[in-house]
Amino acid sequence: MFNPKRSKLMKNMPLLRPNAILIVFISMIIATTTSYQGFTQEYKIKTIVLDAGHGGKDGSTRGAYSTEKDVALKTALRLGAAIEANMKDVKVIYTRSTDVFVPLYERIAIANNAKADLFISIHCNDMPMIRSSVVTGSRKGKNGKRIPITETVYRKSTSTRGVETFVSGMGRINEQDEVIKRENAAIFLEENYKENYEGFDPNNAENYIILSLMKNTFRTQSLKLAKLVQDEYVHVGRVNRGVQEKSLAVLARAGMPAILTEIGFISNPDEEDYMNSEAGQIEITNCLLKAIVSYQHKVEG
Repeated sequence: MFNPKRSKLMKNMPLLRPNAILIVFISMIIATTTSYQGFTQEYKIKTIVLDAGHGGKDGSTRGAYSTEKDVALKTALRLGAAIEANMKDVKVIYTRSTDVFVPLYERIAIANNAKADLFISIHCNDMPMIRSSVVTGSRKGKNGKRIPITETVYRKSTSTRGVETFVSGMGRINEQDEVIKRENAAIFLEENYKENYEGFDPNNAENYIILSLMKNTFRTQSLKLAKLVQDEYVHVGRVNRGVQEKSLAVLARAGMPAILTEIGFISNPDEEDYMNSEAGQIEITNCLLKAIVSYQHKVEG
């Protein structure tokens, strides 16, 4: 099914026909059972890959004064330092440590090639632009009555807040919400993206079924880690938007438990301030660190 010369870089995302999908689904069940048995025997967390979302030319999401890519990087680096200080035997690897663009398939390839035990992708949430009409004045009509003059404007909701964490899962065929569109849109910034993902189109809802089938082996463990992360957020008073299974390209081929966590809405002024503040950064990284340590205690016994 896969081209071995390119599978090492995780470039293969073939669009399978119905019969092939069935084969992949059956294979996934077998692989899940086998992998879970191995996962529970003498399992130790030795390597964690931290993925600061976006970067470089993939950095258009922004708040009033900061960008998602910068906040995500700052958080990832702080979390990595906290892991190294508190989990002495754990190695931390970053998908990026500076403001550079890293293709989605290379991010998870870094984790797979390092045989990482956890993959954590850090992002900031955002609200989409909504078109509306506003009255900017009026003019006198032929009958003498005043006629309003309207102008089309684009605005974001600045009141939406909260945290949510995603795992790769069985998304519905019409699953095309704004988060998924935004996070998978980085594919279009890659050179030869059609070759890298063999026809996968983030704008085609049917293609998301393929992502759901690709790598669901560590679903249970990923959900467990995601819930622990959300529990820690809630413990410090954050608004809980829950754990969700979504068709995210960056998680689709993870060979280990993998999550993508949205640490707050950069479109919300209060949350933007929080995520950029020293106190907010400390609280967010402490939440993530505590969740990782709790997960470690659960799986290592």
